Amino acid sequence: MTLVLRPRPDDKRWKAVRSSAPALVVASGWRLDADGTAHATLRCAGTRGGEALVTVTAGAPDVAGAARPAFTLDVRVVPYAREG
Repeated sequence: MTLVLRPRPDDKRWKAVRSSAPALVVASGWRLDADGTAHATLRCAGTRGGEALVTVTAGAPDVAGAARPAFTLDVRVVPYAREG
């Protein structure tokens, strides 16, 4: 699945994406375009099910301090049945 976040209307910029359960949902391919649009690829493990929170942080480019969570996606993975 590809996650695409539009440019923010405030002065903050998308900074990074992270998964609370990287063994279940892997966030990769993080890219921030010049216009402020952010892209990430989410890959799910097909062998087990579970839940993960994918969090994208944002922060103002000229302000010191850590970027704060600005977008959270609740991902539930349900594996396909192997038989039947």
